[in-house]
Amino acid sequence: MPLLPLVGHSEAMTRILEALDAGRFPQTVLLAGPQGTGKQRFALWIAQALVCGGRKQGTGTREQELPCGDCGPCRRVLGLAHPDVHWYVPVPRPKAGEADKQVEETEELLGDLMAERREQPLWTTPDGMAIHSVASARLLLRQASMKSVEGGPKVFVIGDAERLVPQESSQEAANALLKLLEEPPPSTYFVLTTADPRRVLPTIRSRSIILRLGRLSDAEVREFLRSHLQPAPAGSALEARVAAAEGSIGQALAETGQRRKARDSAAALLEAVAKGGSQPWERALRQNPWQARGEFTEMLDALAELLSDQARSAIAAAGRQGGRAADPALVVRAIEKVQAARDAAQGNVNPQLLLATLADDLAGTL
Repeated sequence: MPLLPLVGHSEAMTRILEALDAGRFPQTVLLAGPQGTGKQRFALWIAQALVCGGRKQGTGTREQELPCGDCGPCRRVLGLAHPDVHWYVPVPRPKAGEADKQVEETEELLGDLMAERREQPLWTTPDGMAIHSVASARLLLRQASMKSVEGGPKVFVIGDAERLVPQESSQEAANALLKLLEEPPPSTYFVLTTADPRRVLPTIRSRSIILRLGRLSDAEVREFLRSHLQPAPAGSALEARVAAAEGSIGQALAETGQRRKARDSAAALLEAVAKGGSQPWERALRQNPWQARGEFTEMLDALAELLSDQARSAIAAAGRQGGRAADPALVVRAIEKVQAARDAAQGNVNPQLLLATLADDLAGTL
């Protein structure tokens, strides 16, 4: 199944096409805007425009409207099958020990996700544990060093770029990625997306041209839901979903109630840990002592997401304040504790004891 049509952002589309016509489209772009407003779909539209057969190779001019949607390259992008368009999304940290094995595992995970999105081209926020790890950076570097398969541009879309996680033990790969973004090879383009540019590593943000995308109109959200959801909502149910979306298709698609509940529970745990004393234990005892999956693992995912936000904020603050902010390595260590708890939750464990142990670990780490 091909990608669903791009919704909204007509003004930004015009600016992109004008830049392509003038031959001045930047090689590294950061698309910023509210969560769920189609930034990654817009990035893929940019990729389609860059490789479209209607564009005269080697120039910024075009013979027809871009992207045409009918040529071979356009159809391959829409089918997530173009060999020179690479879409990176956050995936779980690879479990393999060797660096080469980690890259292979990451490539397989990305391939599986792309296969899922070919079958069901509607996606929401990735798992709270998912990141762009050093293995993803190494895979990107490898693909960027290869020649274009079809002889045209190569495009790398990096969704949720704020999840690019620095690791002290892998500075070589991180520095190589920064160098690549600063001096991309000819005809190689990087389109990154984020809900908040301040959460992207300052070293990456400074190497990018930022293009901001706004919220969608209620009419655009309404038409999308009516056309692409099965069964299609109607009447008051449709209007309630449009109102709750607040200009975000992603928010309309997500199970907002359950997601909000998970984030509230995660925030309450962090607040209890910060207060100390008996608070973390009291919070752990309120956890149901059965079934460590479902809502419990969703809470752990939300907890990892909140901690990731804290780590990125600390990194950005350190960049602005000359390193005087809190060390984000402590928050990254806390995320690893949450990952271990989530892995344990897949077995036959008592969620109360698991949460109590995690709260104690977090108190000793943060």
